[in-house]
Amino acid sequence: MAITAAMVKELRETSGAGMMDAKKALTETNGDMEAAIDWLRTKGLAKAAKKADRVAAEGLIGVAVDAGRGVAIEINSETDFVAKNADFQNLVREITKIALETGESVEVVKAADLNGETVEQVLTNAIARIGENMTFRRMHMLEGDSVVSYVHNSAAEGMGKIGVLVALKGDAAKAQEIGKQFAMHIAATNPLSLSEATLDPTVVERELQVQTAKALEENATSAKPKPEQVIHNNIIPGRMKKFLAENTLLGQAFVINPDLTVEQAAKEAGVEITGYARVAVGEGIEKKEEDFAAEVAKTMAGA
Repeated sequence: MAITAAMVKELRETSGAGMMDAKKALTETNGDMEAAIDWLRTKGLAKAAKKADRVAAEGLIGVAVDAGRGVAIEINSETDFVAKNADFQNLVREITKIALETGESVEVVKAADLNGETVEQVLTNAIARIGENMTFRRMHMLEGDSVVSYVHNSAAEGMGKIGVLVALKGDAAKAQEIGKQFAMHIAATNPLSLSEATLDPTVVERELQVQTAKALEENATSAKPKPEQVIHNNIIPGRMKKFLAENTLLGQAFVINPDLTVEQAAKEAGVEITGYARVAVGEGIEKKEEDFAAEVAKTMAGA
């Protein structure tokens, strides 16, 4: 029986499976829709698709470095319990290794081979086997003369809740030594940018507007208001300087030695920080939360 695009579309909508999987299921079952759904279920593909609308906001960051090249990937799960699962951790480890070797993007890594299957297929199989939705959400590549990594809240070797990469120029031994300290600093402070030059101009402009409005309002309600030019020439620039110092890596006070900025500490060590990446599990994912009473009421209403 000829398999039409309409049939593939219908099966995809019914099962949530991918296009190629839906086409293969229909081919294997000679176009029988119900049999195709059963075929997908036996392969774990329909089961995985049903979980795809669940919020996966837990998981692990996998980090790996080799010869001036580093990668940090985020693979999410629905619960922290699964993040502690040895099967899941092994999956993160294997995908991190492939990302370091072949990674240009998440899409490229998903299409890469992992023990005879694509990474995407291996992940889909894991969803069916472990029983939770999982997503390979993002990855960061970083290159430099030296690249140092650090994992915070480590769950196993090379993976944890926060992964940091730091690229440095200069003596390799010194870069490795102080680079680890810089990576720990980045994990703790989460700077917005490397320097003022690389900070998003819209972020700076928004902060300037906030600080201007705040300073003018405070001055207007002050018992002894200052001349407006003092506000614009002294107060606001001072506050913006503080904002930049607190939110750019090179301008921040170094947590190991707060008497120095990170930039000064790097210079003293004879190295230069050329880039960094900080990836934390679940950043930017909106978790759906309902209180238990509301959940029970919702269930009873549908009974």
